[in-house]
Amino acid sequence: MTPSEPPAMPLIAPFAGLRPAPGRAAEVLAPPYDVLDRAEALGLAAERPWSFLHLSRPEIDLAPGVDPHSPAAYAQAADQFARMREAGLLVRDRQPCYYCYRLSRGDQIQTGLVVAASLAAYGAGRIRRHEVTLADKEDDRVRQIAALGAQTGPAYLIHNPSPAIDDTLAAVARTTPALDSTIADGTWDGVRHQIWVVSDQGAIERLTAGFEAQKRLYIADGHHRTAAAARIGAARQAANPDHPGAEANNRFLAVSFPADQPRVLAVNRLVRNLQGGDAATFLRRLGECGALVPSAAPVMPGRRGEFGLYLDRAWYRLTLNPDCTRSAELRLDPAARLDVRLLQDQVLAPLLGIADPRQDPRIGFVGGIRGLPGLMQQVDGGAWRLGFSLHPTALVDLLALAEAGAVMPPKCTWFEPKLADGVVSLVLD
Repeated sequence: MTPSEPPAMPLIAPFAGLRPAPGRAAEVLAPPYDVLDRAEALGLAAERPWSFLHLSRPEIDLAPGVDPHSPAAYAQAADQFARMREAGLLVRDRQPCYYCYRLSRGDQIQTGLVVAASLAAYGAGRIRRHEVTLADKEDDRVRQIAALGAQTGPAYLIHNPSPAIDDTLAAVARTTPALDSTIADGTWDGVRHQIWVVSDQGAIERLTAGFEAQKRLYIADGHHRTAAAARIGAARQAANPDHPGAEANNRFLAVSFPADQPRVLAVNRLVRNLQGGDAATFLRRLGECGALVPSAAPVMPGRRGEFGLYLDRAWYRLTLNPDCTRSAELRLDPAARLDVRLLQDQVLAPLLGIADPRQDPRIGFVGGIRGLPGLMQQVDGGAWRLGFSLHPTALVDLLALAEAGAVMPPKCTWFEPKLADGVVSLVLD
């Protein structure tokens, strides 16, 4: 390091978090803003005036039809945030801390760390992404953060398992948690959220050093939140040139879990119509792409290259032919071997005319714990013509893709259980 260079910013740092007051978590915690539609959010928040949904989905408190991305919506979110703080629902720690965060449902238990992660590391690729963000979703998160003056939705990161980190968190989790709440809202039934405040300086130093020893961290979920935080940080630095290194301008809210704990579920595809064709013709053409056989039961694919098709209240099992013409591409692009790309390249684009799944309104997604019943409900309801079920993307493929600097097609992974909104927020002082 030369005398003119600033010291390297640690990969993670503790921060003075804003979190539910003792005994108030059940009133505050809510599902992430982007896993519910307006009707679902309205229903869950109806009897809970302090639910974070009033903040993360403020349009539910405005007249029907109001644009959720309008200035009125962001102003409503800011007002709700201020009311929650003034009423004592949210309190801020007096000193920088880490927060041990455990999610539990049945036999699925994962324990991670809530941190203020380095935006410089994100920009330099030490915190790796695997998705390209959409401009409108990124703009929405920028406006939300700016309106609140806080980051309230954490990014979901993955780190390599480390005894230095795991042992420290295990010791912390043997003490009494500061927050312990089981949310039972629809598809969130039985998810237990626990938080331990890590204020001991020795533990903070061990955790900081443990993460500093990591070669990289990987974004599993929250690409738009992270990109938005980077834009907000850059704008705040430009507006405060005398204090470019201010901590709040260089950090984003994140929770990092060891790579051997997360559970990845599939994100299934919905298609609006058959592009003017009829079902018989589509099935005939689809059969030319591989083995297509009727199934008496809903199809949950059990291996790569296998898909379920739901059309006209009937299920089919589809096994696509290996595409030998892509062998060179497979070696160069790890995304080319993903089932979502196989489906896109052999079915969605050539047979249904969906060339850009990021922008085409004829494609939709239903994933995670909603599973096959959620797919069937959407198709049977008439809004969608057909659906495809997929085998879950392996976490090892996600990490390999991020390591290679490649990007996945949209909606490849669904991590379950979901993080709660409102557990800990990062205030931008």
